[in-house]
Amino acid sequence: MAVELNKLYTKRKKEIQRRLREFQDVPPEEYFYEMVYCLLTPQTSALNAEKAVHTLKQHRYRECNFDPLPFLHANDYYIRFHHTKAKRLKDLKKVFHRANEVLSDSSVNAFERREILISIVDGYGLKEATHFLRNIGKNDGLAILDRHILRNLYKYGAIDNLPSNLSKNKYYQIEEQFRFFADSIHIPLDELDLLFWSLETGIILK
Repeated sequence: MAVELNKLYTKRKKEIQRRLREFQDVPPEEYFYEMVYCLLTPQTSALNAEKAVHTLKQHRYRECNFDPLPFLHANDYYIRFHHTKAKRLKDLKKVFHRANEVLSDSSVNAFERREILISIVDGYGLKEATHFLRNIGKNDGLAILDRHILRNLYKYGAIDNLPSNLSKNKYYQIEEQFRFFADSIHIPLDELDLLFWSLETGIILK
């Protein structure tokens, strides 16, 4: 299994590393919309979330005072649970300055940043907060444990079973198992994360 993964990694290594550099190059003025994106993706395709974010950016949602609800569904995209998510987007505008302070504080490590974001941003759990941090190049080895990643961790023997639910403690436990597995096959966790994503979707999205 490890040999198979390393062969796949070798084929996609340059593309994966280029994508991670792109995450690191996201400018701070884009953080708000990256945070919006990670509020929209649960139970919604990444492509639909991107379309909604693009529309909100076009209408300058961060600067303007309007209800985002009508922009969460259109003829060519649909955001599930859009009523709940629209409320969360409105709440995000109220707390973003606090989140931004944490992101710019170099004395706060990635684990601490994640915990603070979860406490500040309504709709962020461990997965969403880690997803956001990864998308701006600040996750520093924290893992995004969504169903795609968990399925591959099980397939390749990093975990013994697929959890029916993820409590906070269970998330930390599997995250550590993921880290150990990545170290054992000599692939950085952040790169292995994107490799698993590409195996599931055929492309390297965010």
